[in-house]
Amino acid sequence: MQADPVASVVLFVALMLVVAKLGGDLAMRIGQPAVLGELVGGMLLGSIGGLGNAIRSDTGVEMLASIGAIVLLFQVGLESRIADMLRVGLSALLVATIGVIGPFFLGLAVGRWLLPGESAYAHAFLGATLCATSVGITARVFADLGRLQTSEARVVLGAAVIDDVLGLLVLAAIAGIATAAERGSAMSVGAIAQSLGIAAAFLVGALAAGVFLSRRLFPLLAGLRARGVLLGAGLSLCFIFSWLAARVGLAPIVGAFAAGLVLEEADYAKFTARGEPGLQKLVEAVADFLVPIFFVLMGARTDLSALVEPRLLGLFAALTVAAVIGKQVCGLAALERGIDRIFVGLAMIPRGEVGLIIASIGLTTTVHGEPMIDRPTFSAVVAMVAATTLMTPPLLKWRVNWSTARRS
Repeated sequence: MQADPVASVVLFVALMLVVAKLGGDLAMRIGQPAVLGELVGGMLLGSIGGLGNAIRSDTGVEMLASIGAIVLLFQVGLESRIADMLRVGLSALLVATIGVIGPFFLGLAVGRWLLPGESAYAHAFLGATLCATSVGITARVFADLGRLQTSEARVVLGAAVIDDVLGLLVLAAIAGIATAAERGSAMSVGAIAQSLGIAAAFLVGALAAGVFLSRRLFPLLAGLRARGVLLGAGLSLCFIFSWLAARVGLAPIVGAFAAGLVLEEADYAKFTARGEPGLQKLVEAVADFLVPIFFVLMGARTDLSALVEPRLLGLFAALTVAAVIGKQVCGLAALERGIDRIFVGLAMIPRGEVGLIIASIGLTTTVHGEPMIDRPTFSAVVAMVAATTLMTPPLLKWRVNWSTARRS
């Protein structure tokens, strides 16, 4: 009797969820974000010989993890607001722009220096992994420090959201160029400009069409009597936008983020007026199931033993230094008088979830039949993401204490 292929998937998912929740709990007990515990738990799971190999190669687990990444970016988009981005002003825009340009070129330089044998696509991709800022991790640290209402917090949180948009555009351009290269086209300034243009046009078009549709469609759907209509409609919009992004050669997460951005509470006010939870709350339950699978799989794919090799240990160290310096430069762009620019730069350091998603795309995107980045390089990137996430809370606490002592 042939074994049911679903049986192995559900067993792997059960193990991954247990590891994720235990790891997340341990991380939070020592003052770190749960995602780090999920990553480390995945690393431990992946180190168990045959089990780790089976999890890494299981297509069912890969599919669930990919959907988890899409749901995560949809969730990030839901927590962001286009109006908020427009309100934060020139300071946040400048901080975000420099916070993408600086790290990108530093990452590109690190790739050319330490990985001279790799393709230009791999070098550019390393730069892309340094662009993002984890708004969730930064917001949590600000809340813990009691500084959510400060000028620094407003600039950083606004910049972090814009940062993600710009970082996704960079990712979309590189992925588009890689796809073209797979078809035989060479990298050129024209190809880069074309990919950026397609990405920007898709994002603007998706936002415009999404706003038009959501404001008309969701009030009509409120008349349906079936259960789960709001969640079903929200996820459908997310998945359709993800599919459209893939159709034009972009990463599906770009479409998921755009879908989250266009949905406002006013769109589904008829659902909440009759006592139903809001869409953010409903999506949380789906994310709590799927997103940890993504992070545990990323951990399982990380080969920390590769970092023992001096070349890759040097790559990890250089990427981490570039990640820190690139965001310190962006802090100088804050325009408000009296603002702590060093604090702003430190708060922009953690790469978190979006950095991991970008790294995972590099591992699965092929150029001339080969992955854009190999597994050892991916491991160095994951280690950099973990390091930048770990160092940010103590650095911000140090800066607050230093500023307090200086004023007293």
